[in-house]
Amino acid sequence: MAVFTRILMALTGVKHGKNLRMRGNAFIFNRRGASLSLGDNVRINSSFLSNMVGLYQRTIVMTRRAGAKIEIGNNVGMSGATLYARTGISVGDNTLIGGNTKILDNDFHPLDEGARNRGEEDAVACKPVVIGKNCFVGCNALILKGTRLGDGCIVGAGAVVSGEFPAGSVIAGNPARVIRTVLPQGETAEEGGETQ
Repeated sequence: MAVFTRILMALTGVKHGKNLRMRGNAFIFNRRGASLSLGDNVRINSSFLSNMVGLYQRTIVMTRRAGAKIEIGNNVGMSGATLYARTGISVGDNTLIGGNTKILDNDFHPLDEGARNRGEEDAVACKPVVIGKNCFVGCNALILKGTRLGDGCIVGAGAVVSGEFPAGSVIAGNPARVIRTVLPQGETAEEGGETQ
């Protein structure tokens, strides 16, 4: 684990489980009064050579204001990703987040011109993001505020995702939509219905 990242995590109260593996200097920062936790066996790639998909940034995981919460489950992997929370982001166990993906629970700036020009932080629209267990998010995807992905969802590379998607959805495009469904491991078509 990079020394800079370890010091920053300790200073800002980031909690993590055992066997956290990091390649490169990630930026993991928890705002005072917020909560940021990483489960066991989390893998974070942040250097160009740590993932040959072509990372153009290090991984950034940060809570932006008091009361925000980021929870990353066990056995989660991410490469050059950004998770930026004003309210909450949850990532389930065994989920993989592809290179350069952005997961944002807010709009960063108010939509109202006057509020934006006055720098009114409280006018920024926010809604939690929930990503289920056993999901895979392809590289360069953008997951927007209020998104909820059920367990086992697959997000195509470059997708722009907003909304709620049931378990087993394969999602692609801009705006992203369900293009098919996949069955949970061990389930047959007769048990879970026909795939599309």
